[in-house]
This record gives sequence, C-alpha cells and structure tokens, in this order.
Amino acid sequence: MKSLLNIFVFLLLLSACQGSETTQETQSLLNKSKEDEGEIMFTIENYKNTIKNNLQSNSDKLITKLTEIHNLNFDPQVELLDFSTSIEPTRYELSIVMYSMDKEGNEVFNEDSDSKFADSMDVLESIVIYHEPTGQADKFLEFYEKSEEELVMAEQEMLKDWFVDCWEKASGPQFRLTSYLSFHDEYRSYDLKKGKWISEDEMWSY
Repeated sequence: MKSLLNIFVFLLLLSACQGSETTQETQSLLNKSKEDEGEIMFTIENYKNTIKNNLQSNSDKLITKLTEIHNLNFDPQVELLDFSTSIEPTRYELSIVMYSMDKEGNEVFNEDSDSKFADSMDVLESIVIYHEPTGQADKFLEFYEKSEEELVMAEQEMLKDWFVDCWEKASGPQFRLTSYLSFHDEYRSYDLKKGKWISEDEMWSY
C-alpha cells in the first residue's frame, strides 16, 4: 500500500511539473506572437533607435553634398544659409533644402542662368527615416499621439546631432557663411557656427 501511495505522489508531482512547463511554453508562444505582430515595438526608445540608424545610413550622402556646398561660390548678397528640414508625415520621408538668404530674411535668387553663383538647392530628397509596420497603422498612430511632444523633440535632437556630425566631417566649421539648421513650422533653429539652439528672431539679428 505504501509503495502504491509513493507512486501516486510521484505521478502527481510529475503532472504538476509538466503543467508548469506547458504554461511557460504557452506564455512564451503568446509573447512571440505579440512580437511578430509588432505590438511591443512601439516604444520611444525603439522608435528613436530606428530613426537614428536610418539617418546614419545616409551620412555619406549628406557629407558629400555638404562638401559640395562648401566649395560653391555665393552671391555677395547671401549672408547666411538656412538648411531647412521637413518630414512628410504619412511616409516618414525627410527632405533638406538649403536656402541662400540675405540678412533681412529674403531668399537671394540668381536670375542669370550663366551666373557663377549658387542658388538655393536640395540637399537631400525624400529619404525614409521610419517604416510603419504593415497592418499596424492604428496602433502606431495611437502610440505617436500619446507621446507626440516627446517624439517630436527627440526627432529634432537626433536630426540635429546627425546633421552636425556630417557638417563637421565636411569641414563645416571652416565655412565662412553663417549657417543654420531649421525645422519646418518650428520657432527655433540650430546655429551651426555657435553650436546652440536659437529663436527665430535671433536668427536674423546676428
């Protein structure tokens, strides 16, 4: 009888262990399923890392273009360069345009097609900085709206850090013209010579 009781207890313990393992396996499968569906990727840190990696993959392209710009001749009326950035909100495409400006904030145009002076120009066109996971539009929108202010500030800081790094590698600090990095519909710009954020008013009062 005692032997049968011991066998019964052993079987109960074995069953409990198998049940625990099954529960863990089930939970693991559920977690993997959520990962496959993209449910856990919508974090601020993951979003920032994705954008940072996509920006860095375009560094050589930006450095080449900035080096080209530094070797251009500009009209004497041009007193500053405004590198204006914009992000297309539905395709997450970054574009950068360089505007040749006078001190009053007017764009300087060269109407003579044979002019030796450079006009405003595209620096980068429509580079994708984020890929929205297929079928996750609503979840991503919910995530973005919930943390929009923090995400926008993070985007600007990452763009600034990336641009400044490329600017320095393209000998930007030796460039004679005052130059700014600005953001579409924003109140501030980054002074590339002084290395600091400034207000829009300060941009035209140097």
